[in-house]
Amino acid sequence: MTPAHEHTPHHGGSHGRHQEHDDSGQAEILDLDAEVLAEHIASITAWLPLKVEPRQVVDLGCGTGAGTFALLEGFPEAHVTAVDASVGHLRLLREKACARGVSDRVRTVQADLDTSRWPDLGTPDLVWASASMHHMAHPDRALRSVYELLAPGGLFAVVELDGLPRFLPADAPEGRPGLEDRVHRATDGFHAEHVPHRGADWGPMLAAAGFTVEAERTITVDIEGDIEGDIEGDIEGDIESDRGEAIGRYAHRSLQRLRGAAAPALGPEDLAALDELLDTDSPHSILRRDDLAVRTERTVWAARRT
Repeated sequence: MTPAHEHTPHHGGSHGRHQEHDDSGQAEILDLDAEVLAEHIASITAWLPLKVEPRQVVDLGCGTGAGTFALLEGFPEAHVTAVDASVGHLRLLREKACARGVSDRVRTVQADLDTSRWPDLGTPDLVWASASMHHMAHPDRALRSVYELLAPGGLFAVVELDGLPRFLPADAPEGRPGLEDRVHRATDGFHAEHVPHRGADWGPMLAAAGFTVEAERTITVDIEGDIEGDIEGDIEGDIESDRGEAIGRYAHRSLQRLRGAAAPALGPEDLAALDELLDTDSPHSILRRDDLAVRTERTVWAARRT
């Protein structure tokens, strides 16, 4: 169900050789997303209007575990059931759980959430769905399923992207300023067809499913990747350097996965400029830029089963 260029969790589809290859590339982006946006994810879990600390949590469309591990860290007494359609993503999540010493607090469930019958996920106090609901073929049905799943008084946290991240300054690259905006516009038709619910207002849909929306928040993400002034041996400088490298890899993989959908609508000069940015051997590669940033918005809805 997830388009090949989208860096959001899978929820349906086959598990053949093509998907395993796609899972590998998508897993890298999901891991980079978790690394770069870790503070923002933690701030969302801390903001949730919880009446008591949750003990049973379900992470719908968990991917490789960005939300799962933020929830485990934010709620030390909680156990998380991590649900995804991708066998590869769940395997990586279990490996991370073992490495972090929290495998006894994580259960993984492989499931296609677009089926009418969901697996037994217990009776959670909190359900978390980050960048996953917009992939549902029948979101109204999925929302009703979450409502029935939750314990009375339980909370449903929906985190959705307002758009895919941007990385380049407006005047980049030299000779083709504004290229990144044109790449994103070139994918608009593809996204409208394949992920029509991305960017939707989930508030009315949550209310229609029976939830009471208690809070809504839009988070502006603007993380600079500039590593100028890095001082060798300085801990803060090392952190800045690591972050700058991660943002570079995040930008490269994200634009690389957008290229396929964008190429048919891009002019030859823009396509050549994009390919030069993606060429890791080019002196103009996006990996060699020191002016990158991660700019995006995420909206969170906190909805209660009353």
